Amino acid sequence: MHRLYNSLEPRVMDEDMLKLAVGEQGPREEAGQLARQEGILFKDVLSLRLDFQNILRIDSLWEFENLTKLQLDNNIIEKIEGLEQLVHLVWLDLSFNNIEAIEGLDTLVNLEDLSLFNNRISKIDSLDALVKLQVLSLGNNQIGNMMNIIYLRRFKDLRTLSLSGNPIAESEDYKMFVCAYLPDLVYLDFHRIDDHMKEMAESKHQYSIDELKHRENLIQSRLEDEQAQQEELEKHKAAFVEHLNGSFLFDSMYTEDVEGNKLAYLPGISELLQAYKDKFVIICLNIFEYGLKQQEKRKLELDTFNECVQEAIQENQEQGKHRIAKFEEKHLLETINMFERNIIDLVALFIENVQSLMAQCRDLENHHHEKLLEISINTLEKILKGDVDEDLPDDLRPLFVDKDTIFNAVGASHDIHLLKIDNREDELVTRANSWCTHLVDTIHKNEIMRNRRRVKEINQYIDHMQNELDSLECSDVID
Repeated sequence: MHRLYNSLEPRVMDEDMLKLAVGEQGPREEAGQLARQEGILFKDVLSLRLDFQNILRIDSLWEFENLTKLQLDNNIIEKIEGLEQLVHLVWLDLSFNNIEAIEGLDTLVNLEDLSLFNNRISKIDSLDALVKLQVLSLGNNQIGNMMNIIYLRRFKDLRTLSLSGNPIAESEDYKMFVCAYLPDLVYLDFHRIDDHMKEMAESKHQYSIDELKHRENLIQSRLEDEQAQQEELEKHKAAFVEHLNGSFLFDSMYTEDVEGNKLAYLPGISELLQAYKDKFVIICLNIFEYGLKQQEKRKLELDTFNECVQEAIQENQEQGKHRIAKFEEKHLLETINMFERNIIDLVALFIENVQSLMAQCRDLENHHHEKLLEISINTLEKILKGDVDEDLPDDLRPLFVDKDTIFNAVGASHDIHLLKIDNREDELVTRANSWCTHLVDTIHKNEIMRNRRRVKEINQYIDHMQNELDSLECSDVID
């Protein structure tokens, strides 16, 4: 079933092994000789074969960042690891090893062909990231649960599958089950699936398939809803107003407010609290809607700026080199400075108006605090006189012993509410300012880097022309 350790000493990949392999598999004849003299950069290698090397552990492959094909079959590898940087891999062969679990493939999003033939794998999982998978070879392993087949339904491009040599392949219903649950499969265990087999399989498992499709549709619908909600939330975050389109901020004020929740049971407080909440939520909604509108303005400003920059750069490239500096000074730098002023003004206006709206929230809280304190004192006086008509909750009675206790309880509730409002305002202001500062700094840094590249190109051009002139002078001397 699997490859056993042999008598040779197990090996771990190192730079010497990789250099040797690259050298042996590199270009031949004159090109190969030149490559061996100058050295081949690992990042330039597209295909690498490391089969029959008695490799125990995958390592040192991080420099092969552009590798598309990797052959590691017929070794003694026990764990899939060290492949995280190989994001361009299309073809990976790990057959004839001692691998027990599928893992370490989460970054290989471009993988189309994966062979894990003849290993010790007992479960098909951890392949979710391989959305482009077309060919999967898992023959001669230890897969015994037919439900593993259902997991493979998520791979919409899967056309070739090998599972022969596994316990599940011994089941009488094996081929029918695979064909029914993977209807887009073309080849199973190196044999083409004919239409007759597909029809028989679909007919035999139709009821189960229909139920599964129904569950999958429900799951897909839920995932799409969650994705849409997440995208909407990200849009709100970009405008710095997430969770302000409802009662979230207000509700959070009472989440940790023990005293306030007790005082809510006082006679007359329920109506007062509801009126407070209604007005508070309206202000939050105003902040939310204003934030989204301002985000659209900032986005439009940024898009316009980027278009202007691209136009300026394109026109620069069409100008003669002697006019570039003058053009940039007149147009590109003006565009950057104008954008910087506009975006800073937009953010400053947004913050100013939000702070004004947040001040209204604080005014509402102060008004509610005064009313709550007034009702609490009146209730205390009635309790002391024995004139209370309603029974108070047991956890509320300890607050009504004297005025100091009442003042402390109402004051603690008020402080929590103000802190929540202040924190949300500070968070919004800080994030908006940070976004603006980071954006402006990035634009200036990009312009500096672009100028450096331009200077480098000009210097390279001058060096090239100098070499040309030197060559001409040498030719004149020889003549």
